[in-house]
Amino acid sequence: MKKRRAGAAKARQRRRARRKSVAAASISAAELRALRNEIERRMQTRTAARVGKQRTPTSRKGAAPMRWNPEPENVQKSVVQLVLTIVELLRRLMERQAIRRMEQKTLSRKEVAAVGEALMKLEETVREIGLKFGLTPEELNLDLGPLGKLM
Repeated sequence: MKKRRAGAAKARQRRRARRKSVAAASISAAELRALRNEIERRMQTRTAARVGKQRTPTSRKGAAPMRWNPEPENVQKSVVQLVLTIVELLRRLMERQAIRRMEQKTLSRKEVAAVGEALMKLEETVREIGLKFGLTPEELNLDLGPLGKLM
């Protein structure tokens, strides 16, 4: 009973500490404008710095940056690329999980064979569908910008 009371008391103290008010300072319109201008200036500086560090099409071995193309004839290819990228990512995750389970010996030999065969067929299917739409396996590895490649 004492423990509950002590815990409830600590919880109340934490809530009170969070509720402490902050004294508001008066600020003039000129000060607000100056603050706004400073924020905008800093945002522009950061944007310019980021743009300078991004890869250009020539730095990616002559390839254009990968972007979604909204032209009607290319929409289907873009959707297929996205779907196949997701499927390939999931296949790789399942493959890693299967390897972990094999190492931990939680799969029987039949299960190992079945999982291996299923993953190989899935990989083959992804490649076949990609070829139908003119996609290479490298195009399924999306460039996430500053985060690097997806896979």
